Amino acid sequence: MIKGIGIDLIELDRINQSIKRSSRFVQRILTPKEQERFHTLKEKRQTEFVAGRFAAKEAFAKSVGTGIGTISFQDIEILPDELGAPTMRVRGFEEYKIWVSISHSSTQAVAQVVVETT
Repeated sequence: MIKGIGIDLIELDRINQSIKRSSRFVQRILTPKEQERFHTLKEKRQTEFVAGRFAAKEAFAKSVGTGIGTISFQDIEILPDELGAPTMRVRGFEEYKIWVSISHSSTQAVAQVVVETT
């Protein structure tokens, strides 16, 4: 049964400016494992990566009705599976199946999350 659905859209320029303004932005948004992956990417791809994770984490918070604040960006981790597809794990929501999709255009990143009871 579906518990919730969330979607978020973010401008790549906004994320790029935040990254350039402060290295702490990346540390606030990405978990240590996500940061490891971030540092292996070229600059343009880094912006897309952070924007996609930001949007997906916001979408998750919307899907469960809490918003970011009750749930921290650090509580949500998105890593690729063996085929490269994003998988989401959230501290405190281990009993749920979480589906995540992230996409980018040249100017935006979008993510959708579906949370399902198992």
